[in-house]
Amino acid sequence: MWHDLMDVGISYGEKAVRTVLVYLVVLVLLRLAGKRDMAQLNTFDLVVMLLLSNVVQNAIIGPDNSVTGAAFGAAVLIAVNAVLVRWMTVSERVGRLLEGTPVTLARDGAWLPAVIRRAGLRRADLDVAVRRQGGDDVAEAAEVSLEPGGTLLVTLRDGDQAADKNDVAALRAEIAALRRELGRGAS
Repeated sequence: MWHDLMDVGISYGEKAVRTVLVYLVVLVLLRLAGKRDMAQLNTFDLVVMLLLSNVVQNAIIGPDNSVTGAAFGAAVLIAVNAVLVRWMTVSERVGRLLEGTPVTLARDGAWLPAVIRRAGLRRADLDVAVRRQGGDDVAEAAEVSLEPGGTLLVTLRDGDQAADKNDVAALRAEIAALRRELGRGAS
């Protein structure tokens, strides 16, 4: 029993190479699939992600079902990911290559239909994103963009943004000043 749990079946070097290669292949495939897959993980995308993990499993671990082999493969996967993420933070070029650049989906209160089609997004999903971020309609947006990580970022026009703490503090200060003025006028 212990032998089956601990014997990796293939060399650690081969396991490391397999893990790195599969990581890079999946990274390229997801990059080619586009940001939409990250922006809105719907049922279909979830099924693809689950099946994708199962499909590449044997390519990573080979004929190995051991606990130590799985732990080693997981450690290599996490290490490769950490190295790539750190590399992207120091090299803007690598970051653009691996993640892409933001895509503007709406500008000055109007959707850009051709860009939305190319991104593979639905207008209904974008309308929901605008409402989630404080707008009532795209007409209130200065810009809506799909960020490299798949986040939909809505920048509302100045007059359509919700009040923040600074706005409330400014109003309180003005009310206090008006009260002082009224107090002086009553005396």
